[in-house]
Amino acid sequence: MQAWQPVAGYRAGMDAVLLSAAVPAQAGETALELGAGAGVASLCLAARVTGCRVTAVERDAAYAELARRNACENDGAVEVVEADIAALPPELKARSFAHVLFNPPYFDRRRGKASPDPAREAAMGEETPIAEWVDVAARRLAPLGLLTVIHRAERLPELLAALQGQGGFGGPQMLPLAGRAGRDAGRVIVQARKGGRADARLLAPMVLHRGPAHERDGDDFTEEAAAILREGAPLTRLL
Repeated sequence: MQAWQPVAGYRAGMDAVLLSAAVPAQAGETALELGAGAGVASLCLAARVTGCRVTAVERDAAYAELARRNACENDGAVEVVEADIAALPPELKARSFAHVLFNPPYFDRRRGKASPDPAREAAMGEETPIAEWVDVAARRLAPLGLLTVIHRAERLPELLAALQGQGGFGGPQMLPLAGRAGRDAGRVIVQARKGGRADARLLAPMVLHRGPAHERDGDDFTEEAAAILREGAPLTRLL
């Protein structure tokens, strides 16, 4: 799979691939990505799970068009809808999905400065509160459907509060992502089931890079990370 991305501005990276790898979709199921950008996470999911019907929602016209181009050049396996998640079209509101995934803007702009690049700011600076993202996901998920989110570790309390208060999600599973062994996790993948009753689980961190520091040219991914990022393997710790 290959995907076009902007030369400048926000470009999807490792987080989109890890997010898609964590979605345990099966052939014949449906999945909805909110805030899809150029569609990288949706494309990765569709490529990994043949027969999974993926819909990607993106509000920025240029990114939505890029996502359509990427879908077209990758066997048309992803449907792209240009819309704000807070104002989905009626035909999409009439549908439900087995899976919803999103990689929301990470930064609370009450605590930091905006990026001078409009596209990057739209992707990274939070405008829509995380509680609204969760509410939209809950409304689109079928009963016992699964939500998968990647976010910054410091935003975890807000995300968990939204899961409990917005959609009746139960049993969140939390996978911290640490750059290297012994370092604090910078990201976390959270998975929760709509109407689920399982206990919450905080899993052992997934370490992305080998060794204490980057010491030579080329990547130094751990075996687990390399299988996901280079070979399209699923991330099975959350299943």
